Amino acid sequence: MITIKEIAQQLNMSTTTVSNVIHGKTGEVSPQTIERVEQFLKKVDYVPNISARNLAQNESKIIGFALKARADKYSNLLTDPFVSEIIGGIEETIRKAGYFMMIYISSDTAEIMRHVSTWNVDGLLLFGMLDDDGIRVSEKYKKPIVCIDTYSIEGLKHFTNIGLEDEKGCFQMTQYLIDCGHRKIAFLSDNMKGVDLARFTGYKNALEANGIEFHEEDFFKILPHESQVEESLNELAQRSKNYTAIMCVSDLYAVMLMSKFHDLGVKVPDDISIAGFDDNLLGRLHRPALTTVHQNVKKKGQLAAETLIKIIKGKIGASNQIQLPTRLVIRDTVKKIK
Repeated sequence: MITIKEIAQQLNMSTTTVSNVIHGKTGEVSPQTIERVEQFLKKVDYVPNISARNLAQNESKIIGFALKARADKYSNLLTDPFVSEIIGGIEETIRKAGYFMMIYISSDTAEIMRHVSTWNVDGLLLFGMLDDDGIRVSEKYKKPIVCIDTYSIEGLKHFTNIGLEDEKGCFQMTQYLIDCGHRKIAFLSDNMKGVDLARFTGYKNALEANGIEFHEEDFFKILPHESQVEESLNELAQRSKNYTAIMCVSDLYAVMLMSKFHDLGVKVPDDISIAGFDDNLLGRLHRPALTTVHQNVKKKGQLAAETLIKIIKGKIGASNQIQLPTRLVIRDTVKKIK
């Protein structure tokens, strides 16, 4: 690879002049000189040595993104529309800021820790952290960290979390179901941690605010792994006969359940009402179109990347929690029964 020094020697120019043209700092360079350098760069097919430049500036220009994928849920995390949209928002933001992205996905927190602690990146994004996962990673990794949808925030000192008004959003949707006359409302999720727990809490608080007693059987636990999901959906469809509405923790699960109902001849919303959370493409394309809680998933990814880059550049410090708003999107899957 030809160097800037060699180019300068062949063109009989200073290395500073050649470097300024290559890096777009052409304010004091004549148009003729710029054209001459650019023509030579095309002739030799010059490619800037980004690694050398970043090393000189004591930065890698790389953002790490570590995602924890639950083994009992995903065989391929990237098939989840929510995750794909998050990654899209992050990638677009860091690319426009002149950074690159490294992604690592594992169901094992220890494995994630072993890898990210060796990465030469300027900062780290974390997704899918539960319990003490975030703390364990932060103990190994001392550069700036921004988490996405992490609720285990105790003990994390040098991080920011980009989250959502999950509890409030689920409270409002459950209240909407109640206002439509529903009092036998189930809650569908695959766990009771993190984001799911916050949304369940909103659901339960709405029941309590309206004098509706919650019973343990009102919690519908779906087994989402591909080896178990069909049997799990059949069981939940049978249990749903005792309810008029189901509050689903995500649009993905809402659409999966509605598809099962369709196969069984159960009509939504005539026979049972369904509400989701996320407002992703699946819910918008399904017929009947899904009534759901909207969040701007792409914006969440963009904000996470923007925040991390600002922290890396020293423009802001860690601020713990940033919560994005939600809003109800009323479509066609909830029936008024009063």
